[in-house]
Amino acid sequence: MSNRVQQLGELLGPAIAGLGGGLFLWGLEFVPGARQSLLRVYIDVEGRAVGIEDCERVSHELSALLDVHDPIPGHYNLEVSSPGLDRPLFEAAHFARFLGEQARVSLLAPVDGRRRLKGRIVQVEGDRVTIDDAAGACTVSMSNVQKARLVPHFEDSPAGPRRRRRGGSGGVPADASGTE
Repeated sequence: MSNRVQQLGELLGPAIAGLGGGLFLWGLEFVPGARQSLLRVYIDVEGRAVGIEDCERVSHELSALLDVHDPIPGHYNLEVSSPGLDRPLFEAAHFARFLGEQARVSLLAPVDGRRRLKGRIVQVEGDRVTIDDAAGACTVSMSNVQKARLVPHFEDSPAGPRRRRRGGSGGVPADASGTE
C-alpha cells in the first residue's frame, strides 16, 4: 500500500464511519494520471448490501472533506462504489473474512515461478495468505500482492445454464428454435 493511499485511508475512513448506519471504508485505489487522477473509494456496510443512496451520501461527504484538506494535487475524479461480487481484497483481514472462497491474485514478484494465482483461500496468518490452486498451495506475503479479487460463483438456474449460438445470435439461446 502506497503512502498516499494510507494517508487518504486515515483521512476518509473515520469520515465514512461517522456517517453511521454501519458504513465503513473497505479500501482505496489511487491511480495517478498526467492530466487527471482517479480516487476510487470502496465502501461496505454491516448487515446489508450497499445501496446507491449510501454511495451518494459518502460521495458528498468525501467531496467536501477532500476540498477542505486538499490531499491530492491537481485534478482528480472521485468514485465511490460498493466492492461488488468480485470485491477487491486489500489486506490480510479481507482474505480471512472470505476463507474458503476463490480468489484471483496477481503478485509483484513470482513465488514458486508463479505471478498469478487463482484458487481457494485456505489460510491467513499475520500478513501471509495461502491460496490453493491447481498447482498446489502457495503462501504469499501481502507486501507481494499487486492486486487481489474474489472470484464470484453463480449457481445455475433450475433450468440449467443458457447456451448461446456462436457468431452473434443476438443473445438467443441455442435451444430456442422458435418452432414447436
